[in-house]
Amino acid sequence: MNKKGRIYLGLAILIIVLMVLAEYTKPEKVNWFPSYAKQHKIPFGTYVFHDLLESHFGNEQLIDINQSPYEFLTYNDSISGTYVLLNNNVGLGEDELETLLNWVDKGNTLLFASEEIPKRLQDTLQLKTSLLSNFDNMDNAFSLGLKNPQLSSDLFPLDRMDYINYLKKVDSSNVKGVAVIGAINENTQQLKEEHITTAYQSFGEGHIILCTTPQVFTNYFILKDTNKDFTAGLMSYFPPEEPILFDNHYKTGKTFYISPLYVFLNNKELKWAYYLMLLGVLLYVIFEGKRKQRPIPVIPPLKNQTLDFTRTISNMYLEQGKHKEMAHHKIQYFLNFIRTHYYLDTQTMDNQFLSQLSARSNNSLDDTKALFEWIASLNKALNVSVKELELLETKIDTFKSKNTWKATT
Repeated sequence: MNKKGRIYLGLAILIIVLMVLAEYTKPEKVNWFPSYAKQHKIPFGTYVFHDLLESHFGNEQLIDINQSPYEFLTYNDSISGTYVLLNNNVGLGEDELETLLNWVDKGNTLLFASEEIPKRLQDTLQLKTSLLSNFDNMDNAFSLGLKNPQLSSDLFPLDRMDYINYLKKVDSSNVKGVAVIGAINENTQQLKEEHITTAYQSFGEGHIILCTTPQVFTNYFILKDTNKDFTAGLMSYFPPEEPILFDNHYKTGKTFYISPLYVFLNNKELKWAYYLMLLGVLLYVIFEGKRKQRPIPVIPPLKNQTLDFTRTISNMYLEQGKHKEMAHHKIQYFLNFIRTHYYLDTQTMDNQFLSQLSARSNNSLDDTKALFEWIASLNKALNVSVKELELLETKIDTFKSKNTWKATT
């Protein structure tokens, strides 16, 4: 390796070492992705909530549902319990929502925790939602409170919300406000204005728990200060003896990853090994992928001058008036055509030859005889005129044109 190559190699190694040191010394970033998946321990996963359900209700009562509610309830309509639908946005179809409501009407409970409530469900429950303004709350920090006097009277902080929906209009005769949200009044340490975020409503023989702040079931909220008491207060509305049907279908986070790169990029060591491999390939392309020889010049192929040569000779014959020689060459070329295309021997041109030629060339026997009689007369003639030469050309072209089967193959 020459001196220039050693300098490049040293710089590459130095850059790699500095990148590795920078990566290992910097703090790991927090993943704020709104997963809501039970297996995720990131802030907005539901690993802790699922663990609380499992410890409180037991493994036998907690049932994980990996199908859509429509599929599960269609084949398990006799099952009873509390169906937990929890995600930042639960996009139910009309048929699926109708199946769920029919199941609740039989005496079951539905927890529907989503930042947005489907319009069909709002119309069915006679309620409306609205967006809570952040105009006088620039820090976007709100507090939650439970309305049930038998539950905790503390206020629980709720932050890192992009926006907050609340129940603006409810059927007061049928709906019970469970939790409210608002900004804290600094003087009284109470909520300035209360907005309902969780409601408990009877539906047929069952009940529906609507929650517009699904973040209260995430790891980040439950593990912060005493917020677990708020989540426990919401869980107290679950029937204690009934199974919990925990939905894993409507989740933003994936249960498993099908991309092979996920294994590399999710592991710190493998991720950097992958990046180093890409960097090595790039360096090879830059320094070793260059040409190490002179470019090969493009040599154009020799042109076919046969046609030009033929035209030159023919013009020479015409200028010198050698029509006899031109007729002779034309006849010889025609005989060669017969040998190569019809595979006939032209040494003996008797009646058998003429009969075979007429059959193979798709010409009549009389026309074939007339052509060869004309050729014989030209061979015997001492001189050939221009008109006789043109007539020979015409007769040969006419003879060849009858060979239609050859032209179509």
